[in-house]
Amino acid sequence: MTIRFALVGDFNPDVTAHQAIPKALEIAGNQIGLPAGFDWVSTTALDGIEPDQVLGRYDGVWCVPASPYQSLEGALSAISHARTHNVPFLGTCGGYQHAVLEYARNVLGLGNAANAEIDPDAELPLIAPLVCALIDQDGGIELVKDSLIRSHYGLDQIQETYRCSYGFNRDYVGLFDGHPLCVSAWDQDGDPRAVELRDHPFFIGTAFQPERSALRGENHPLITAFVRAAAQNRS
Repeated sequence: MTIRFALVGDFNPDVTAHQAIPKALEIAGNQIGLPAGFDWVSTTALDGIEPDQVLGRYDGVWCVPASPYQSLEGALSAISHARTHNVPFLGTCGGYQHAVLEYARNVLGLGNAANAEIDPDAELPLIAPLVCALIDQDGGIELVKDSLIRSHYGLDQIQETYRCSYGFNRDYVGLFDGHPLCVSAWDQDGDPRAVELRDHPFFIGTAFQPERSALRGENHPLITAFVRAAAQNRS
């Protein structure tokens, strides 16, 4: 049995994360004893269609870094599909940002929620420039007690690598209070660094890029948990 993953984004061989993700899936598949196959799915391939037409045959969806995407709506459509069909989902960097945006628009009803990288004059810049860009920087992160992400790591504090200039605007975190999508990790400056959907088999977004561990040949607990959830979804 091969576990199938849709890597949603706009593939660029020069992007470090895009080099790392196939390796990360291979390592995680080996860890659980099942091969992990994948296809790159461009955001434009999902624009204006029912996402199930493209994504229905996959066991997991990974919304990958390197945004802004060619199609914002295509990316949001993929995330909505994973969220509403209980398909295991991982969003890293840009995928994390768009997971927050998708939930705000489609669940919280905040149609004006926007990404300031695309719309600098947005009325509700849910995704906004970071005070300090995190380009190939490591940072300490505290995982929220009783969070799903903490259970996958088995740790309360971690160190991870970023490559981002935009992120979830902490001024709007309160909009999500009382909802299943919640912040599950914070950095030392009090900025959100991961979100998770509590009523979903596996739906996690991270500002950091755990896939980079694969470039060192290392297994990553979060990616292994994602691949395991996709295997359970297939079975």
